[in-house]
Amino acid sequence: MTLNNIKSFKLELDGPADAAFTGGELVSGQVVLELRRDTRVHSMKVQGRGVAMAHWLENRGMNSVYNDYTSKITYFRKRQHLIRDNGEVTILPAGRHEFPFSFQLPEETLVTSFEGKHGSIRYWVKVKLHRLWATVRKIKKEFTVIEPIDINTPALLAPQAGTKDKLARAWYRNFGQVSITAKIDRKGYTPGEVIPVFAEFDNCTSRSVVPKAYITQTQTFIARGSMKQKRAVVGTLSGDIVGARCRETWHGRAIKIPPVGPSILQCRIIKVEYMLKVCVDVPGTTKLCLELPLVIGTIPLHPFGSRTSSVSSQYSCNLEWLRMAIPEQPEPPPEYSSVVTEEEAEQRNNAAVPTSQHAEDLSGILERPLMAFVQEFRFRPPPVYCEVDPNPQPLNMRPRCMTC
Repeated sequence: MTLNNIKSFKLELDGPADAAFTGGELVSGQVVLELRRDTRVHSMKVQGRGVAMAHWLENRGMNSVYNDYTSKITYFRKRQHLIRDNGEVTILPAGRHEFPFSFQLPEETLVTSFEGKHGSIRYWVKVKLHRLWATVRKIKKEFTVIEPIDINTPALLAPQAGTKDKLARAWYRNFGQVSITAKIDRKGYTPGEVIPVFAEFDNCTSRSVVPKAYITQTQTFIARGSMKQKRAVVGTLSGDIVGARCRETWHGRAIKIPPVGPSILQCRIIKVEYMLKVCVDVPGTTKLCLELPLVIGTIPLHPFGSRTSSVSSQYSCNLEWLRMAIPEQPEPPPEYSSVVTEEEAEQRNNAAVPTSQHAEDLSGILERPLMAFVQEFRFRPPPVYCEVDPNPQPLNMRPRCMTC
């Protein structure tokens, strides 16, 4: 019978099973068909598609009528005929047959593969085999597409900071104000990285508060002008209790990014966004939260990017170091006598140098590099100014006239 002619019908993609593709790359493989006996075939074609779809149902009113919300975007559609239908039947002999195929993904940026509650972004290869007096045989195999997000860009290397405060009250009673100031080194991170959180919590209330930090993921689905969202917490960080009228500071508390999917920002109907929320739980009132946007990328931080991205933090650290090192009242430089001994001073004062030798020494000085003398003076600070000369001239030396 014709239905039993096919021993196996498989679709194989080249490369490892967990391979991921990007825009412009070539997707290739082969269709393997094993036949028990000679088989008449009308056609066989392979299709490549990429589709984003959002879909959900909503019940309106007391009746059981549901509104269907569906939106769809096709990113690419490719077709290739392995056995073309030219009006004649093709007879394939018994045995194993391999049909290679390949098609190129569009050059423009594709959207990362995604599976959500109310939508998906999928890419697949599908093969259809049409035979005489038999049902159509189909094979479908999905593959993964990753949209490259390089966090080594100025927008994603920029520090993120903010301040937020709130007056804690319950009914008619005010308990005081709570404020949060937080900062992170950059906006872009990759899964597995650690985010150092710098924050200050000022609790001016009469109650103790608990600071926390969260990494949240928000999935947004859009269809027919309506929107569905699903939020999840993917990372947490708990701090110590901040007592009443107290202040707490985080000097780079670490919160790790779990293995989550990258951000999806270029799709019109499905978005995946991340946020770092620094919050304070205030008893008796709602939570105070400061939100700092995050972008989860696919290309990690380069060594050069890490240096440039942390310029602001290093600069602030250097300022703090300078602020701690320089006293408020600068100390005067040491006296000349404490740097140069009396014997050296006496030898220099008694040394008689001829005029011609002065000229030779001056010419030599002009020929030498100036930096050598700058370095020499750096180790000999100038003396303290005073009205009494600590090294007076000898009495046997005639005083010079300043007008000559």
